[in-house]
Amino acid sequence: MLSAIMQAPALLNPFIGMLADRMNLRMFVILAPMLTAVPMSMLGLAPTYGVTMLLLLLAGTSVAMFHVPAPVMVARMAGNLTGTGMSFFMTGGELARTVGPVTAVSAVSLLGLQGSWPIMVAGIAASFVLFVRFRDVDIELHSNTSIPLSTTLREMRKVLLPITFIVIARSFMYGCMTAFLPTFVTKHGGTIWLGGICLTMFEAAGVAGALTSGSLSDIIGRKRMLLISLIGAPLGVVCLMFTIGSDQATIGSCPVTSAILLLITGFMLLSTTPVVLAVIQEHAERSPAAANGIYMMVSFIARSSVVVLIGFIGDHAGLRTAYLLSAAAGTLGIPFVMMLPSRKK
Repeated sequence: MLSAIMQAPALLNPFIGMLADRMNLRMFVILAPMLTAVPMSMLGLAPTYGVTMLLLLLAGTSVAMFHVPAPVMVARMAGNLTGTGMSFFMTGGELARTVGPVTAVSAVSLLGLQGSWPIMVAGIAASFVLFVRFRDVDIELHSNTSIPLSTTLREMRKVLLPITFIVIARSFMYGCMTAFLPTFVTKHGGTIWLGGICLTMFEAAGVAGALTSGSLSDIIGRKRMLLISLIGAPLGVVCLMFTIGSDQATIGSCPVTSAILLLITGFMLLSTTPVVLAVIQEHAERSPAAANGIYMMVSFIARSSVVVLIGFIGDHAGLRTAYLLSAAAGTLGIPFVMMLPSRKK
């Protein structure tokens, strides 16, 4: 329930995008780390469940305020190298997924849940650094005219429609790997520590994928890069299942092969996001933040729904079956890549 409450503001992403298209993008991005860190760091001090819900709702709103306009800023500042800019942006995000949980657990272990509130200083410091870096940067790129969401949807339908199906197909594999990988490893002979290490390896490979995929797409093209990712990721998942998911094999039987396949899968699967963000920003001429908000909302709904479905399949047919079905579902996104319009400069 708490997780859903924190992610619920993502449903407002299109409207946040409309607001960001009309206002200065800079303050949205500058204040977001502080406005996220303060309520998250105060969770241990919450006296009631209701206050905990309120703090998470505030943090989730701040997260949405950051993730809608930030890619627009990156795209505008990157010029023709939109993919490279998105790669740097997503690399920061994937590094956070890798390092953030370890930092949080360490703080709670050393200071206790109630005493871990000083960690908010990191978020406040991040906002200060962003203010110093951006105070002299001209990013007045908003429009004074209000563009309805219906207009944005109509103008972007040739992009958003295939991207929606690509995101849904990818969410099956992403949900399996991020939500259920530690459980899968422990069910096949590994320890919970090994499950955590496998998830860290997967995310670390995603850092490399995010860093390189956008830049590669600037060179070889967005469609080609997406095709490589959507072909490579399902193959990686299937091979991984035959390595550690069969009745005869366990996680300890071929650790080197499993580790290599895990890294390949993480690299391929997490390399799609910078390319998708670049595609959206290249075609969103009049309302880039609103278009990005629509994409972020679709992505949230797809991830949340698919994880529940995967869990249901895993309970009734086994996680190995769920993984194989997710790989098959991932290939369904390939035809929609061909529907994307050509790149705009």
